Amino acid sequence: MYSTFLPMGTRLYTITRNTFVHTIRQPIYSVIIVISLLLFMLAPSISLYTLDEDVKLLRELGLSTLFLAGLFIAIFSATGAVTEEIETGTITTVLSKPVPRPVFVLGKFGGVAAAVCLAHYINTVAFVLAVRHGVLTTASDYPDWPVITAAASVVFLAILASALLNYFYDWNFPASAVLLGALFAAFAVVLLLFVDRDWNITPSALETFSLFDLYASLLLLFGIFIIIALAVLFSARFNVVMTLTCCVSVFLFGLISDWVFGRLAGHPWLAKIGSALIPNMQVFWVSDAIYETGKIPPIYLAMGLSYAACYTLGILALSVALFQRRQVG
Repeated sequence: MYSTFLPMGTRLYTITRNTFVHTIRQPIYSVIIVISLLLFMLAPSISLYTLDEDVKLLRELGLSTLFLAGLFIAIFSATGAVTEEIETGTITTVLSKPVPRPVFVLGKFGGVAAAVCLAHYINTVAFVLAVRHGVLTTASDYPDWPVITAAASVVFLAILASALLNYFYDWNFPASAVLLGALFAAFAVVLLLFVDRDWNITPSALETFSLFDLYASLLLLFGIFIIIALAVLFSARFNVVMTLTCCVSVFLFGLISDWVFGRLAGHPWLAKIGSALIPNMQVFWVSDAIYETGKIPPIYLAMGLSYAACYTLGILALSVALFQRRQVG
């Protein structure tokens, strides 16, 4: 049994790694990240035109950008990893190794999930820095130059190092820029934990960061895992347009599922079936907490993880079952 399990684990790792590398090399992957970073950069200026809810609106805009970026990266990455291989016939070579179909599906999911986590991490850093910078509401307010300097340095160093690696070693420029940007962003956040707006090195700078932003980002990532599983499910059967349509439809319907199934009070059995089939995406959206308590209990984070894990495993099981009957040759 062990000798059989080991090759399966090796094949799963190989498919996951190849899918991850293939995904981060796709131009659409880098384009979505760049657009997200530009939106985070503009968010403080957009949030300026409010009365006294500027920081709260900044958080909501940031979380919306995180969610939408993860949604589109998951869909386009899954279709590129699964649909493209089916349409080009590459999958027949993979499955003839032999690679069991469940291993293929799980490997594709793992690779896409890893790529989405990387993009989500980069966007979360940009979101946290935008909240740290805040909104300049009065003429006496001044920009947070440590944040601006750190963000500009990360972008400049990532582009410069990627260009050099591409020129001398022929490394893929978008993939290198994303990976190096993630590495440099980690150093930037660590430095900003101890540097305040006035360039003073003080532990009080840590207070400018909030666990609420981290918890909210993690909840969104849990919800995005469900979207990734759905994208893998639909991309094994449909093309890019249909996969995008189905995933966005489930996403939007999941956001209003409480309202939809709440109107079926006269048919409780129908409401229970519908709420079981459609994931409630409101579980991962903490807009109410932004404007009310401003806190996310750790127990709620654990419940969100359990909810997402159950739906993700169920969707993957359905994907494997349907893919077993899929004609790929």
